[in-house]
Amino acid sequence: MDYQAGILASLPSPAHTDALLGRVEGAIADVRAQGGTIAYVRVGFTEQDWEAVPDSNKMFSTVAKYRVMSHEDPSAAIHERLTPQDGDIVVRKVRFGGMSTTDLDQQLRERGITALVLAGISTSGVVLSTVIDAADRDYQLYVLSDGVDDPDTEAHNVLLQQVFPSRAHVIDTNDLRTLLEVG
Repeated sequence: MDYQAGILASLPSPAHTDALLGRVEGAIADVRAQGGTIAYVRVGFTEQDWEAVPDSNKMFSTVAKYRVMSHEDPSAAIHERLTPQDGDIVVRKVRFGGMSTTDLDQQLRERGITALVLAGISTSGVVLSTVIDAADRDYQLYVLSDGVDDPDTEAHNVLLQQVFPSRAHVIDTNDLRTLLEVG
């Protein structure tokens, strides 16, 4: 979720970002090898989306005011190392969560998908919002601890260690590989 150049730029360094992308690439390959479905969530606004954001929305009114993250801007594209393939689900969102402004839930249910493995930038944004929403929708959830990141290290750690475990299994990419091989 949100593995886009404009969002990845908020991370500490190119080397850090490269390592994170490598782990997520590996997780995607592992899921594909077991016949799993990959879903991509990206943020991208149209003129109509920006116009619909009320001034009362603290975060997104700034996005709308400065016309940030246009759906056509290259910075809003999914990173080239994680390019979607035929058969993948791709949704565009205009708020934090991966489901609240998309048809992702409907597409997953139509495919009979009941378990989700989540990776994304940022832990305190799209990951948190999607974990809460997906838990409320009764999905079995796994959060990849080494597939999520956040510019705020403290928030990232609190979410992974204290918040997410009550709603999701917090695992790393090695644990995922083991689960996929066993399952």
